[in-house]
Amino acid sequence: MSTAYLTCPLCEATCGLAVSFDGDTVTSVRGDDDDAFSHGFICPKGASLKALHEDPDRLRTPMVKRDGEWRQATWDEAFAEIDRRLVPLVAEHGPESVAFYLGNPSSHNLGVTLYGRAFYKAVGTPNIYTAGSVDQLPKHYSSGYLFGDPLSIPVPDLDRTQHLLLLGANPLVSNGSLMTVPDARGRLKAIRERGGKVVVVDPRRTRTAEVADQHHAIRPGTDALLLFALVEVILREGLADLGRLADHVSGFDDLAELAAPFTPEAVAPHTGIATTEIETMARELAAAGSAAVYGRIGTTTQEFGTLASWLVDVLNVITGNLDRPGGAMFPLAAAGQTNSTVPVRNPAQQGSSPGKGWRHGRWHSRVRGLPEVMGELPVATLADEILTPGPGQVRALVVVGGNPCLSTPNADRLREAVQTLDLMVSLDVYLNETSEHADVILPGPTPLERDHYDVTFTQLSVRNMANWSPAALPTDQPQEWETMLRLAGIAAGQGPTADLGALDDLMATQTAARYGLDVTVAGERRGPARLLDLMLRGGPHDLTLAELEAAPHGLDLGPLTSRVPELLRTVSGQIELTPEPITRDVPRLVAALGRPLAGPDELVLIGRRQLSSNNSWMHNLAPLVRGSNTCTLQVHPDDADRLGLHDGGVAAVRSRAGSVTVPVEVTDGVRPGVVSIPHGWGHSSPGTRTEVASAHAGVNSNVLADDLFVDALTGTAVLNGIPVTVTPAEEQSWTG
Repeated sequence: MSTAYLTCPLCEATCGLAVSFDGDTVTSVRGDDDDAFSHGFICPKGASLKALHEDPDRLRTPMVKRDGEWRQATWDEAFAEIDRRLVPLVAEHGPESVAFYLGNPSSHNLGVTLYGRAFYKAVGTPNIYTAGSVDQLPKHYSSGYLFGDPLSIPVPDLDRTQHLLLLGANPLVSNGSLMTVPDARGRLKAIRERGGKVVVVDPRRTRTAEVADQHHAIRPGTDALLLFALVEVILREGLADLGRLADHVSGFDDLAELAAPFTPEAVAPHTGIATTEIETMARELAAAGSAAVYGRIGTTTQEFGTLASWLVDVLNVITGNLDRPGGAMFPLAAAGQTNSTVPVRNPAQQGSSPGKGWRHGRWHSRVRGLPEVMGELPVATLADEILTPGPGQVRALVVVGGNPCLSTPNADRLREAVQTLDLMVSLDVYLNETSEHADVILPGPTPLERDHYDVTFTQLSVRNMANWSPAALPTDQPQEWETMLRLAGIAAGQGPTADLGALDDLMATQTAARYGLDVTVAGERRGPARLLDLMLRGGPHDLTLAELEAAPHGLDLGPLTSRVPELLRTVSGQIELTPEPITRDVPRLVAALGRPLAGPDELVLIGRRQLSSNNSWMHNLAPLVRGSNTCTLQVHPDDADRLGLHDGGVAAVRSRAGSVTVPVEVTDGVRPGVVSIPHGWGHSSPGTRTEVASAHAGVNSNVLADDLFVDALTGTAVLNGIPVTVTPAEEQSWTG
């Protein structure tokens, strides 16, 4: 019997787990009571790690498609097949003929995070797409122009705040999103216990709304109007106070004119929130001893997603709550954070402000001209790039840990598009709705069989911490970092048998140089462990991997601290509160005030998160597809009566992009005029090998998402506020 302590890699909460073994057999998975960050908290996803490790549907050897049929292949055969087809394709059509899609799981994988860039760079394509353009690019865009770095995203200091305003966020279910926070329920409860207040703005009465002091059921897609109205009240009533940021903010004087059209009286009919409620929200926010405004996927996946993301932080700034304890603060991660000041080892690497600033649109998509943001293009136009002939047409697609044929807007069109490709490679552990169309599938080891460190999510944590998890079990499978290096060798013309040791040494040497270090300080380590050790040594906490290895329950690096102006990378060296690349979209929002109000028969669709789910890739685990974790259409009783729907019946839901039939759940937890279908379902393809998911297929809400209905600044598709029609359907038509 043995116990391994590791960090759960299945969502952003990064909870500590204690996994017990009898030999190589997992006997239990429980929360680690001694974890420095999560203190024993665990959610159903973490508890399912045993089921994920033992899932009989997991791929454990490469798969190659021959004459339309799958067969198992050796690793050498799989890489030789990729070399045989990818290299001549790029030689004939150029690197832009290749596209990458990086899915959600890739962000939770240390090997992919650190070594994937070698493969992407070796190919040299501008066609990079990620799950971020489905749900979060607007926040990166706004942070880039406000603070000079798209990864400088402030998070609520939950453990010290007195007033928390949440918009389009359900952390009791998501366990945080762009906010790393285990036990969100306990932390929100603590706010109320110390006399604070939690206010939720959401079209649904979510689990988070149920434990809040107030819930405002906003009409989807109008968050930017509400946020601007809060700004307008605070400015007009003289409640603004920049506090210690007064000398570090430019553009404040321009806010009043921008906000003037958005009075509470003007926005109330559109938002569905009364004028008096808006005024009270603004006054209480400004008067709180400390406060934080936080907006998440409900605010980023809408028509004015970038404006809403920007206004969240405008409110944090003008109430004096940005970068102060109890407000919205900037984490200081131990490794990998671009906005942290590097210790003085190499003056050329020393962080400073003013900086180079940040900009988007360095290139645009070929067909629709949508802009690049943070090195990627919006996935809403990927199908266009595949289906439209001409120079630069995408002819090959590499999918890294993603299921875009299920989880991206107008999913049916993308599914049809990928079937026309000359080559498709999937790095995935399942034969799912996307990888079924691939020519080669390269699986990876289970989370118990690989080292782990959360480079990404420690940069978004509500408390500074670091935790290293060595692999708990051995495996004969190549690690993902080795797979990435072999693919990089193929793309670089070195063939499928490139010297991985030499490529790894090159990566390590480049990483060491970035921090002004000698690569030999990492000793005999190889792979991600060596790169991470160098990053820790060059990071702001001056740690080593050996120190983390000696702390199996993690290291608490302390509460968030004030970091302005040190972290700013804008050209001015200040928080640029009203940057033109953002404010140029304000006239479009003003015009929205002149739109006709929604009629009583108009319906819009929103998504919803489920505690036992994380996008599409966990639905093949039996523990996570039971209880309330089901796929239904939630509809308000008034709308159900009007439409002739009944609880347990079936409805047909149609949008411009497509249609689905789905079981009906009548509930007053969703506001009138709004219907909701959870994201990530629709496992009905006969070409997959996911027995549990297929038995609980549900319907794919992304069939209804319109790839032409996007946030104007980032191209992020609208997933919340999709116009739909809903009618009763024949009961026998439901096959989910």
